[in-house]
Amino acid sequence: MHIAIIGNGISGITAARNIRKLSDHKITVISAESDYFFSRTALMYIYMGHMRLEDTQPYEDWFWKKNRIDLKNGYVEKVNTQDKELIFYDGESIAYDKLIIACGSKPNKFGWPGQDLDGVHGLYSLQDLEALERHSIGGINQAVIVGGGLIGLELAEMLHSRHIPVTFLVRETNYWNAVLPKEESDMVTRHIRENGIDLQLETELKEIWGKKGVEKAELIVTSSGEKIKCDYVGLTAGVSPNIDFLRFGDIELGKGVLVNEFLETNVPDVYAIGDCAQLQNPRSGRRPIEAVWYTGRMMGETVAYNVCGKKVEYDPGIWFNSAKFFEIEYQVYGTVLTNPPEHHKSIYWEHSDGRKSIRLIYDKNTSSIIGFNLMGVRYRHEVCEKWIKEGTHVEEVLQTLGIANFDPEFYKEYEQEVIDIYNAQTGNNLELKKRRGLRSALEFLKKTIA
Repeated sequence: MHIAIIGNGISGITAARNIRKLSDHKITVISAESDYFFSRTALMYIYMGHMRLEDTQPYEDWFWKKNRIDLKNGYVEKVNTQDKELIFYDGESIAYDKLIIACGSKPNKFGWPGQDLDGVHGLYSLQDLEALERHSIGGINQAVIVGGGLIGLELAEMLHSRHIPVTFLVRETNYWNAVLPKEESDMVTRHIRENGIDLQLETELKEIWGKKGVEKAELIVTSSGEKIKCDYVGLTAGVSPNIDFLRFGDIELGKGVLVNEFLETNVPDVYAIGDCAQLQNPRSGRRPIEAVWYTGRMMGETVAYNVCGKKVEYDPGIWFNSAKFFEIEYQVYGTVLTNPPEHHKSIYWEHSDGRKSIRLIYDKNTSSIIGFNLMGVRYRHEVCEKWIKEGTHVEEVLQTLGIANFDPEFYKEYEQEVIDIYNAQTGNNLELKKRRGLRSALEFLKKTIA
């Protein structure tokens, strides 16, 4: 049986590796972006000089031949599901028995005049990084970034590392305030400006002007009419599933490729995973499309079992994510809403330096813990997940909060200060009972296994 995989990102490659572990099927991975799989999340570190491209490739070049995974460089123009055939832009075609679509995302464009000029790029693909490097070598005197998500901030940090002035346009009233609660959003907004980024809130891109005769960006116009001269424009206003080549076929689409709990499409023997997949019935607390590295990996593992005839439902578990805003690390576990319902109660502590915070969310009707939001402080994933899954009483969580702490030894601990805030809110007199540390965390988790 021949299994074709369109896309060599984390989801497609994870699927290929696990199919090989489970079977002797013929596997072909198709991509026009790069010859070999690399870690997309490390693009910024290549530009900043921390890593080389080869350092971001988890497997040696010989790995693919040794594991009998064929790699094909090319663009798929059409999927002929009737004849089980992939048709490429150059007219070539290959047959498949089962197909996995793992073609990822593409940067959003909203029809801005000038959006296709040279010097206007996203930051998603290896080609985007190569374009940024090309313009940087030529000399960028001023850059403008459009869109206030994580990729936009990564691009700002990249350019800032080379002392390139950056103007950052964010249409919201605060950075990422659709995801972060107000206090955390305020913190990151301050921190961006402390790092020398010209952050312009409640400001959108209207159009991009180019130099006559060379079709290169030289100026942008904002929604307020302000004109900003620039040599480079980064379009980072989110991403969307990269599925245009599937528009006129038999595969059912929504915003992404629609799949069921087994990651199957409406067409037999065709599956979709990763950023391009849209779950028809996502699990509670999860979104239909999640463009996140770890969900792509989990989908790749799940689909491998399903294409090999071992039915497994996709279950991403409790929501979690992490990021870095310049020096501030961010973690979220469970449910943390920017507009929470009345029965969600919050305990929020913030350090006087304005760069660390701990937020616990619990249900005031049941007193069960439902979420953690952390800035500049690290908690153990397994511990937080266990508390949320079991609906642990918030007071039990508070009294044993130290075992979740994952900061290095000799770092100052703040768990008692969080308890003090809860005591002030409720009139209780709780105290931290268990010390922090890996040994305590392991003992805590072993009780669950036993």
